[in-house]
Amino acid sequence: MKARIIKPPNEIILDEKTPSIFLAGSIEMGVAEDWQSRFEKALNHYSVTILNPRREQWDATWEQTIENQVFRKQVEWELEAQEKANLIAMYFVPETKSPITLLELGLFAHSNKLLVCCPDGFWRKGNVDIVCKRYNIDTVSSLEELIIRVKTLINL
Repeated sequence: MKARIIKPPNEIILDEKTPSIFLAGSIEMGVAEDWQSRFEKALNHYSVTILNPRREQWDATWEQTIENQVFRKQVEWELEAQEKANLIAMYFVPETKSPITLLELGLFAHSNKLLVCCPDGFWRKGNVDIVCKRYNIDTVSSLEELIIRVKTLINL
């Protein structure tokens, strides 16, 4: 038994019998730790599909416009992955701003598949906490707790 990892731009093909988790959260290059790799290692021996948006070949010079096909495909991949995933594990790294993660929180607040970790120190923790409380989104306070909780959820 080994976790299957899917990253962009690879096609998202899921097996309905295998739980799937999208790793939403801070990716700000040079600021956010590569927490997604920690997640992958922690779940490596589970029968799960991990949808990790942290692209292997990212070019920070890509213009972030709808006309840029590479950028557009990245954003579309992330949206599709979140729509298809059974669970969205969302982590707000305290040292980041994470505007896209905040956007995704709003987009998927009604999905009943969010599990959010927003530690003390995140600049909009109050907003995140209020949204989570309003929409009954489960929260944890550390990355370690997020990993443990995901393991519990996929073993049901």
